[in-house]
Amino acid sequence: MGSAKKTSASPAKDRKGRIEEMRRAERARARRGRIAVISVSTVVVAALIGVTAWAVTKSNDDDKPDAKAPSGSGHFSYDKDGVGTWSEKLTRNHVTKKVAYPMNPPVGGDHHPVWMNCNGDVYDKAIPNENAVHALEHGSVWVTYTDKAAEKDVKALATKVKSTPYSLMSPVEDQKDPIMLSAWGHQRTVKSASDPAVASFFSTFVQGKQTPEPGASCTGGLSK
Repeated sequence: MGSAKKTSASPAKDRKGRIEEMRRAERARARRGRIAVISVSTVVVAALIGVTAWAVTKSNDDDKPDAKAPSGSGHFSYDKDGVGTWSEKLTRNHVTKKVAYPMNPPVGGDHHPVWMNCNGDVYDKAIPNENAVHALEHGSVWVTYTDKAAEKDVKALATKVKSTPYSLMSPVEDQKDPIMLSAWGHQRTVKSASDPAVASFFSTFVQGKQTPEPGASCTGGLSK
């Protein structure tokens, strides 16, 4: 009789042991699952933080001027007629940030992908240097003036520009002289709108030999 009781209790203990073992295994799997979720979440959060930091840094970088001048420490060499030629090769990369040009107004270097319209366009307010330089790359002449230029000269120059494809005009208050003419790699000062040097500069540099992209469009760009 005693041996029969021991035999009947054994299967129950076995089932109870198996159930407990299954519960332990289930708890272990749950712990591993929670650890995995936490690990993946940590990686995702870290990645998002990294992407956000990169985006903020890039945005801040885009707002900063390019600290390096696009043409090193070059200078103008002037011929007997007063036309200055930039001494170093001018870079032509497309950039979306401000460029620290080594000359004013700039006559070349890295510039914005969109050109300033230069089909005889006259702007009564300052325009972005980076877009104007792109217009020079297309072979245009850029007429600039300060508030010290005589009103009659400004009007006469505006009339000339409006009648000349591949030219543009705008004020540049911090340039060194009241009236200046610029083309890709070249620049000069003129005394007035009637100065013979104006016609000579236009004749030489509107779509002249200095043009990196002759025949490129002067319309369809930035208009103001």
